Amino acid sequence: MVLLELFSGIGGFSLGLEKAGFHFDKLYFSEIDRHAIANFKYNYPYAEYIGKVETVIETGIERPDIITFGSPCQDFSVAGIGKGLGGDRSSLISYAIEVIRYFRPDVFIWENVKGVLFTRHRTDLFTILKAFTDVGGYHIEWQLLNTAWFLPQNRERIYLVGRMSEKCAGHIFPVGSEDTQGSGASQEPVPSHIGTITKSYGRASNIVPYIQVIPPGGHYKPLMTAIDYNSLRMVTEIEGERLQGFPDDYTRYGDYDGEIREISRSIRYGLLGNAVSVPVVEQVGTNIKLTTNL
Repeated sequence: MVLLELFSGIGGFSLGLEKAGFHFDKLYFSEIDRHAIANFKYNYPYAEYIGKVETVIETGIERPDIITFGSPCQDFSVAGIGKGLGGDRSSLISYAIEVIRYFRPDVFIWENVKGVLFTRHRTDLFTILKAFTDVGGYHIEWQLLNTAWFLPQNRERIYLVGRMSEKCAGHIFPVGSEDTQGSGASQEPVPSHIGTITKSYGRASNIVPYIQVIPPGGHYKPLMTAIDYNSLRMVTEIEGERLQGFPDDYTRYGDYDGEIREISRSIRYGLLGNAVSVPVVEQVGTNIKLTTNL
């Protein structure tokens, strides 16, 4: 199979889908951050870097079976003025949609912040959903998922999966905390933000940077109870990787045009904060394998 990661970051989609049992004979990735590119190259030396998303179609790569993209989310974030699709960064999703229209992969997966579900962005969400369905021939499902079901981190993100309609053999969503295998999974109910679209015409945020140090025999304070800030410390880089489901030291090194160098601590935090949570992708990927004729 062939995988194309747009806005790839450090390859969380690649790792999560591999953990779900997918094997990719060819891996393409598109990204503009030089540290993310270097780290991706270090961890996936066989992957082919194909430049920025605006020029992917021009590269002449072979058709991907799966396309993933966690497009820039700042304009949909809870923080800031929330320009939505009017922002320079979030509008880049239009290039990803054109890539899907051009290659027509069997599956595509979009991840973004829960802000796209807010009332002030509902017109943008409708525009995005309409653009996906107007490609034609895809069954589309989406749900708001939480990393807290898998790891001790509250991180809500919308996951949208499009599959060629004729390849669907069941539903991917809903996913709930009962589907998770991690001991840190919460017992939250399945969220209500679930949607499905089928249209057959056409061609056939950041990791919390602090943790509370609990003394031996101590207990976590109840929610909303005052915290002793003397008991707080920065998470280490490895703890940050574990909070996102990456192997230890995954972000430690980068391949900078053939020169292997260590990546600074602050940059590693940024790379992890922009990444998808690996076990969430793994669960979505597992459900895709179980319900899709690939």
